[in-house]
Amino acid sequence: MSLSQQVTLIDFEFSFHLPSFIEFGYGKASRLGERILQLGAGKVFLVADKGVESAGILNRLTESLQSSGLQYDIYTDVEPDPSLETINRGAKVFKANRYDCIVAVGGGSPIDAAKGIRVVASNGGSIGDYAGVNRIPAAPAIPLIAIPTTSGTGSEVTIFGVYSDWHNNVKVTVTSQHMAPALALVDPELTVSLPAKMTAATGIDALAHGIETFFSLRSRPASDALAMEAISVVNANLRRAVSDGSDIDARIGMSHGSLLAGMAFNNGFLGLAHAIGSALSGHCHVPHGIAIGLLLPHVVEFNSPARPEKAAKIAELMGVTADGTAELAEEAAPAVAQLVQDIGLPTRLREVGVPEEKLADIAQDSFKSGMMKFNPRQPSQSEVLDLLKRMF
Repeated sequence: MSLSQQVTLIDFEFSFHLPSFIEFGYGKASRLGERILQLGAGKVFLVADKGVESAGILNRLTESLQSSGLQYDIYTDVEPDPSLETINRGAKVFKANRYDCIVAVGGGSPIDAAKGIRVVASNGGSIGDYAGVNRIPAAPAIPLIAIPTTSGTGSEVTIFGVYSDWHNNVKVTVTSQHMAPALALVDPELTVSLPAKMTAATGIDALAHGIETFFSLRSRPASDALAMEAISVVNANLRRAVSDGSDIDARIGMSHGSLLAGMAFNNGFLGLAHAIGSALSGHCHVPHGIAIGLLLPHVVEFNSPARPEKAAKIAELMGVTADGTAELAEEAAPAVAQLVQDIGLPTRLREVGVPEEKLADIAQDSFKSGMMKFNPRQPSQSEVLDLLKRMF
């Protein structure tokens, strides 16, 4: 072994942490009541949103709760991109009724809402008090089970919660190991009724989690392995899931890919697409997945020169064949753009009602996101503005 190889091995070290226990499988949600009893809980605060309720998904879960003899109430006062006020209000309801367990059902909004409610109910104050990194003083004693009904956010296993501060037109992120659910119950059957547009928007977010984690300055061998598999699995299944929501294999694949991507970015973190996306949603209320779909091809193009080997691998994982690393790297952004087009997502900011005069403010506020520092190529504010103008 050469001296250079020895130095490389000496420097080869990393950490990896996944706080949540995961159960994955078709039909797993039917065992919810059994899992809650194992946690020693008896009175359940079930957090969802109106869409999940109207889709009839909650019926399957409440049957399990009833058969286990559990008391429960359903709380659906959760809007998309939940506000700070929504979290604080939910915590008051939880404490007033003395629940001892939270079950979150839905996409990223209900799951993030439940995460925040648990923190505030356990530690007091407002969820905004915990914005930033590792500011939650103690692990909540309240068990939280997260059950995703979309395949995109990965929130069921992540240490993040994202909330809307509409007074200041910004997104607030709480990052702490104490945010992660105790149990992620991932049942692809619950995603079958998801409409095509939501399947597309959440699915492209899962792809972005894989790609941005893979590019990230904080990427590590374990997160890279998860990210690469997520990119491959999402690429293989997203078009099929959008085209035919009843395609069970595609739904299982998307649930798996989304979970892997969430596990990856829990440790590798994200980058430019999510930094700009946060500002874009904060200023113009563009839904998160739509914002990410708009941004991702342009961000991949921007980042590829900084990490050409990884760009080439992304292209390869998305089915591109070419001779040489440089040639493959150049095809990464077009491959992502083609997928966005194939699943019917918008490709221009003007298509989703973003005013051109807002672009400068969005560019400026992108730098408020902590994810920006993990991007492999650090942009200037003018470069972010140029990127937004090209998207307009």
